[in-house]
Amino acid sequence: MQTPSKHAQAGRSIFMSSLTGLANTLAVVATFLGAPPLFSKTIPWAQAYAARHYGYGYDDLVSLGWFVTCVLIVFFVSRASISTALVMGGLALATRFL
Repeated sequence: MQTPSKHAQAGRSIFMSSLTGLANTLAVVATFLGAPPLFSKTIPWAQAYAARHYGYGYDDLVSLGWFVTCVLIVFFVSRASISTALVMGGLALATRFL
């Protein structure tokens, strides 16, 4: 038999895992929409920087590496922002109604 505190902890655990899943899903959507524009705006700079400092001939490698970097930056920044906003919003709702 579960005590009321264990039952409340289980409810909070389900709520937090749902918020985490929602934040990850929204971060994937934001990455899908945000990474290509970031990449297309910054790839000329990245390739010029690599050519100036590392020599010519690395354009394809720099392009691939920069795309992966842009995807990871957009994903992790959006996941951190969205999860923080969801947790704060959820806590605000929980304190208002409890």
